Parts: sequence; structure tokens; C-alpha cells
Amino acid sequence: MSGNASKSNAIKKLENLYQITNQEIMAIGDNFNDMDMLKYAGLGVAMGNAPEEVKKIADEVTLSNNEDGLKHILQKYFE
Repeated sequence: MSGNASKSNAIKKLENLYQITNQEIMAIGDNFNDMDMLKYAGLGVAMGNAPEEVKKIADEVTLSNNEDGLKHILQKYFE
């Protein structure tokens, strides 16, 4: 895999495709491999079951996977 491969680089490609900015992106993750994406997105959300290091860099922390954290955060912002 390329050394340039990352979740934030994937988001950048989508930004170009859809002509949006990172400030219009919500990224949700639960582990160390999500940290670059959470930092890059306009709103980085860590799941409640994420390691503390991941939670610290996120803009917001939602409930855990077992507590429907994804549903909770999506409802908060999009309902």
C-alpha cells in the first residue's frame, strides 16, 4: 500500500469530487487508524469505546458502538 494512503487523503479526494470542503465533513471513528481523519474533518467524532488518545483529539465523543453511538450522533446533527 502507498505511504500516502490514509483516511484523510481519501476524504480529500471526495472533497474534490463533490466540490465540498473539510468543514462540511463529519468523520466518525473508534481507533488509532481514524485519528488523521478525525483531525482533518470539520467535525471529528470519536466513539465512546475509542481509546482515550483518540477521544482527546476528537471534537466530540458519542456513545459506544454497543450503545448505538453512531445513531445517536447522526440524530443529533441530522434530525
